[in-house]
Amino acid sequence: MRRTLPAVAAALCLLAAPAALPAVLPAAPAAADAPPAVPSDLTATEVSFRGSGGLVMHGTVLTSAPARAPRPGVVLVHGSGTGVPRTKLMGEAVGFAREGLSVLVYDKRSEGYSLFRRSFSQLADDALGAVATLRSQPGVDPAKLGVWGFSEGGWVAPIAASRSEDIAFLVLVGANGLPPLRQQTWAVAAGLRKAGVAGSLVERAELNLYRTIADGGMFPEPYYDPEPTLAAVRQPVLAIWGTHDLLTPPQESPPVVARALERGGNRHYTFRFFPGADHAAHQSPDGGVTRLPELAPGYADLVGSWADDVTAGGAPTARTSGPAPTQASPTVPVDPPAWWESAPMQLAALVLLVVAFAAYPVVALVRRLRRRPPVPVTRAARLLSAGGLAAVLGSFSYLFYLVMSGGKLAAPGPVMAGRPLVWLALQALAVASVAATVLTALAWRRSRGTAPRGERVRLGLLLAGGVVFLPWALYWGLLLP
Repeated sequence: MRRTLPAVAAALCLLAAPAALPAVLPAAPAAADAPPAVPSDLTATEVSFRGSGGLVMHGTVLTSAPARAPRPGVVLVHGSGTGVPRTKLMGEAVGFAREGLSVLVYDKRSEGYSLFRRSFSQLADDALGAVATLRSQPGVDPAKLGVWGFSEGGWVAPIAASRSEDIAFLVLVGANGLPPLRQQTWAVAAGLRKAGVAGSLVERAELNLYRTIADGGMFPEPYYDPEPTLAAVRQPVLAIWGTHDLLTPPQESPPVVARALERGGNRHYTFRFFPGADHAAHQSPDGGVTRLPELAPGYADLVGSWADDVTAGGAPTARTSGPAPTQASPTVPVDPPAWWESAPMQLAALVLLVVAFAAYPVVALVRRLRRRPPVPVTRAARLLSAGGLAAVLGSFSYLFYLVMSGGKLAAPGPVMAGRPLVWLALQALAVASVAATVLTALAWRRSRGTAPRGERVRLGLLLAGGVVFLPWALYWGLLLP
């Protein structure tokens, strides 16, 4: 479990201005408000079980009616999100149940899981609690149970499979073979590129912001490596990707998953790519941006027939089918920051810049209120103060807006020459602030013998901010094309 959210994370979060998290996170629902609606050709059984830490969790078991017995079963593991209700996966649950599987879908926990805190290991133990419950259901063959994991569940389900001999097979949908932070930076950058953005905003600023967020404790499990866990999976694996997956790099992840499985000696895997499908293998009319309720044609049938085959001893060997997926840009490695670019250092630089730039007009206001005559040395100091402060606060606010709203449908605003107009304005402010720093330094040097001591101190603090601003703006890409 990652460390408690430090002060730097809280400060950066305030700059992002998202909706505040509640002081106390709610636990998983004490009981389902009402059983989910299911088609008349299926039967639904409400169940409860204990997840990790003894948390009581609630779910529904769907079966076909009349159902053949004994039959295989599968537990569905959610993607990311706090307290995701089972209804989010009801389309998959219904589709798989109609293919002859007993399907357990449950409400995801919110206790111990938030934007800043989560544990894949804990979520895997929740899934194992669901597996134990499904094993005890009437008509279910306890030797033919599998786990299905979607998106974040693609990291969680292999952990559960590697821990339990009660799991006979593993199904992954939109799964990542890459660490979470590398996947997330790619997804947001790809969304920005799709919106027409290029240059330092996507190549430097977005990447560095995510590294800072992770270093500040606001991105749980950022460097989790799924390969060792996949190498420990001994069960047959069915992995599915939509060709228009905009949240998982669909060209890079499959080879990593295959390499890890083969490293562990497991060649009983089947990879399938569905044309026109999105991250969840649902139909999409616009290249993966919009997710329709309908599953990709043949998806549910594949899961049902494949589960029948592998639980009957017919596990295929290293089979791949379907059209090649599209991936507009490659991922890039995301290394932990060095000490000088760490979250505490970024916070220190941010505080220094804000204090240095804001002190200049504050002192002027105090003088005016006290009716003391102004003693300006140079007008460039006003530009440095106003421009530097606007560039610092504006760039952080804009970057946080992008990462909070980014992904497959980024909205950077109007774009010109590959740069959002907001970013171009911030870059112009940064250039003006650097020029103003030089002019202010020259004026400060000329006035050392004539300006009052208080004004020299005021200008000295402002210049300190300008000097720090130069490398800071280079690091964040404000002074780069």
